[in-house]
Amino acid sequence: MVELIVSFTILGLLTSMAVPLAAYKVKRDKERELRYALREIHKAIDAYKDASTLGKIDVKLGTEGYPESLEILVKGVKMSQSADGKVLKFLRRIPRDPMTGTFEWGLRSMQDDPTSQSWGGQNVFDVYSKSTERARDGTLYSEWN
Repeated sequence: MVELIVSFTILGLLTSMAVPLAAYKVKRDKERELRYALREIHKAIDAYKDASTLGKIDVKLGTEGYPESLEILVKGVKMSQSADGKVLKFLRRIPRDPMTGTFEWGLRSMQDDPTSQSWGGQNVFDVYSKSTERARDGTLYSEWN
């Protein structure tokens, strides 16, 4: 009976040490996914801006060459030099925000304040997570770029 109690005590101690480590790993993996998703969206926005600067796509007035929405990066834009209607796409799909579990991102236009949590709607210059949680280093996920 004593051996059984000692075994359960040891098992309980090991379990109580493993749970925080598992939670830490899950959070670390989500943070890695968030960094990757933000990097992919920023690369697509930069590619769109480069294409507009080089004259490969037509730019709407007031957008400063940035996309009007994230959906445009997925749908694609008709190339201005293409006679056969070729479409230039920048993302396969909008990545899921691992912190909120949705496909909705916070948006900032070039005209918005860099720390603003509201979108002016002119263009998409920057994206951020809508999560209100804090990262392991104490920063808000919404402040990550």
